[in-house]
Amino acid sequence: MTPTVALVTSSYRGDLERCRLLCDSIDRFVTGHRRHYLLVEAADVEAFRSFETATRRAVSERDLLPPWLRPVRDPLNRGRRIWLQPFGPPLRGWHVQQLRRFAMAATMAEEVLVSLDSDVVFVRPFDVGRLCEGDAVDFTRIPRSIRPISGDRRADHDRWDSRAAKLLGLTNRGPVDVGYIATLIAWRRDTVREMMARIEKTTGRSAMRALAGSRALSECTIYGRFVDEAENRPERHRPVSQELCAVYWSGPALGEAELRQYLGALAPHQVAVGLQSFTGTDPRLIRAAVGL
Repeated sequence: MTPTVALVTSSYRGDLERCRLLCDSIDRFVTGHRRHYLLVEAADVEAFRSFETATRRAVSERDLLPPWLRPVRDPLNRGRRIWLQPFGPPLRGWHVQQLRRFAMAATMAEEVLVSLDSDVVFVRPFDVGRLCEGDAVDFTRIPRSIRPISGDRRADHDRWDSRAAKLLGLTNRGPVDVGYIATLIAWRRDTVREMMARIEKTTGRSAMRALAGSRALSECTIYGRFVDEAENRPERHRPVSQELCAVYWSGPALGEAELRQYLGALAPHQVAVGLQSFTGTDPRLIRAAVGL
């Protein structure tokens, strides 16, 4: 029997128009999921409710995160938010978005979570059932030989590897020769629950308190290293190295001609693009290029 699947997007008001574009592309191209959850700060829920449908729901982080983690205006960066807590440093929005996804994956009714950033846009038909084969779920695992990490980013990845190992109580505390970070990936609900339980056993703290204890946080790395080095349930997972979403991580804003060229260069298996919001690419141009 095919597992039930939920699409999960952690977003914020600044990405509202990009998230609208994501939702429109899902409604146009994506099938096979039971729900699409939009995880947002409590103050943003009303803005995102305009996207709700019979299968899409805006979820307040207050229903997911512990009460001791609270957003306030960043005094050093006007217009930004930070999340204060008594158990570690202030967290940025991208840290908290990861915590929301962990909490959602551990508590939702559906058996599989498919993670989508709000700046993802589907450009081809996609049945999320493709991510499951029997009871096994696709597990994104990309050898460094296929996708090497450049020198200026290697230090971050090494910190994420080390932190994941510490949280999970792994023997190997150093860097690993495989990467797990990608856009449009699947997690098993039962694996996330067991991962959280291991973090609690290893650290002697609640999983959320342990995860929030440092800014060195990579959800994909923690999940990936748990599956590879701790879970010992290979029948649950089908390792894959192909990335379904082509991501434009950095560079100048893309114009109309550049967008057409980018979309035209997609590999046959790629069904979506992730045009990072901080590149400044205009969502209206993306919408026109995709035909939405």
